[in-house]
Amino acid sequence: MKLLAFCFMKLNISRYIFFFIVLLMISCKEDQGEKPNVFRYNQINHITSLDPAFAKSQNNIWATHHLFDGLVRLDDSLNVVPSIAKYWEISDDGLTYTFFLRNDVKYHRNECMSTKRVVTARDVVYSLGRLINEEVNSPGSWLFVDKVDGPEAFEAADDTTFVMRLNQPFIPMMGILTMQYCSILPKECVDYYKSDFRSNPVGTGPFQFKRWEENQALFLVKNEEYFGAVSHNLDGIKTTFIPDKKIAFLELLNGNLDFVSGLESSFIHDLLTQDGDLLPKRQAELNLIKAPYLNSEYLGINMTNQPADSPLRIKEIRQALNLGLDRELMLAALRNGVGKPANAGFVPSGLPSHDPSKVTGYTYNPDSARVLISTVGFGSENPLPEIELFTNKDYLDLTTFIARQWQEIGVKTKIEVLESSILRDGMRKSSIPFFRASWIADYPDAESFLCMFYSKYPAPPNYTRYSNPSYDKLYEEAIKTSDIKRRYELYHQMDRMLIEDAPVIFLFYDETALFSQKNVSGISGNAVNLLMVNDIKKEEKTTN
Repeated sequence: MKLLAFCFMKLNISRYIFFFIVLLMISCKEDQGEKPNVFRYNQINHITSLDPAFAKSQNNIWATHHLFDGLVRLDDSLNVVPSIAKYWEISDDGLTYTFFLRNDVKYHRNECMSTKRVVTARDVVYSLGRLINEEVNSPGSWLFVDKVDGPEAFEAADDTTFVMRLNQPFIPMMGILTMQYCSILPKECVDYYKSDFRSNPVGTGPFQFKRWEENQALFLVKNEEYFGAVSHNLDGIKTTFIPDKKIAFLELLNGNLDFVSGLESSFIHDLLTQDGDLLPKRQAELNLIKAPYLNSEYLGINMTNQPADSPLRIKEIRQALNLGLDRELMLAALRNGVGKPANAGFVPSGLPSHDPSKVTGYTYNPDSARVLISTVGFGSENPLPEIELFTNKDYLDLTTFIARQWQEIGVKTKIEVLESSILRDGMRKSSIPFFRASWIADYPDAESFLCMFYSKYPAPPNYTRYSNPSYDKLYEEAIKTSDIKRRYELYHQMDRMLIEDAPVIFLFYDETALFSQKNVSGISGNAVNLLMVNDIKKEEKTTN
């Protein structure tokens, strides 16, 4: 290694050198019979882009989170904490945000840059302005729609001072800036790679890009110059894209994967007790991390596109369907207790504004459901018309359970199974009247859920086409209110309106179920289900 270092000193240090040193270190370990310490995990959906402007789904979000940083980030308690920005100031009127940047954040070495470079405020102006550039066509453009008056809202006062000016107060803005869409990147690299930046990412994150075999695997290597606090002992990360959850779990149990996220129905009873704990026989080989997950599962009712004879047009029927569902039994039977019954509105547990003492939702009461149905003229002599419910194959067991429960209160349900992409397209185009869906928080604020029912928003987020002027008025006040107590009161009022009008069937608040090998530590559950790799340690397995 001394000879190797001497040789490098003699060579002309070029823009490629750092990247090759990292690869060489890994190669040296392999040559010496020492395996590089690589953290291996699976995503069932393949990555479509490593450009953070397209970090829409979890598979893209996790990868870009390893590679890029934003001005701010979330900690495990969902607090907004510094990242590239050291600190910030918000004007009293809530319109001007001023961020003061670190001066030691370096981009990954790459051929697109002739010299080693640190992040400046001009990079922030470019990165956020790029999101609202129509030519980029980022799915994250909605973040700043109606909030800023074009790219001139972003300004670099100097190299380390970035200013953002809103056209109206929007209290959840700091949460929005933690999203991977808002990652900071270098303009010259986007100009250099153009559309191929999707597969040649250059960021500042704790890991940097090595290779991407599309639909097969993604390989990242440790960033030796990372500015943030890390305690991991990894040389790299390998992400595979096994689409079959059963095979992925087998790979975990066989020791070929270090980590798998989520549940798989055929393995659930072999891993978890009925209470959602790891089975004793698995405790010696696996870790289980559970945490509230900001995801509300629901059945959505299109309030403007129902057949003329559809009972879903009637509020009392929608309320009865909510009362006729035993959520606790559903979670015990199908998810071994992973998740919480959605009995306190649409805003899930895990958010500070979630308060069952202020928002009382539906609990299982089939007798009350039958009474409601009879009050609007339906019964044994005048049965309800059959309801058609659309879902995808992953949730067929859930919708089948619900249909059987509703049969007990006199409601017949026909289940139609569609491909996920077709289902989402139908929801967006308003062509599907009744559908199973979920909504995952984009940022840790109840507004991220309650915006789904604001009538002035299209689909997404307003897939139900719910419209209530009183609700809209409360929503518009809430997003401008800096007083937390008052804002939470407004959130609770809106949630109570949703319970009364029942544009959805409330199902459950999700929880993360993260499985890792016993020799892996430092994986933390968090309510946005973000895989944070900074503190992951993987030790050599001990053999008995």
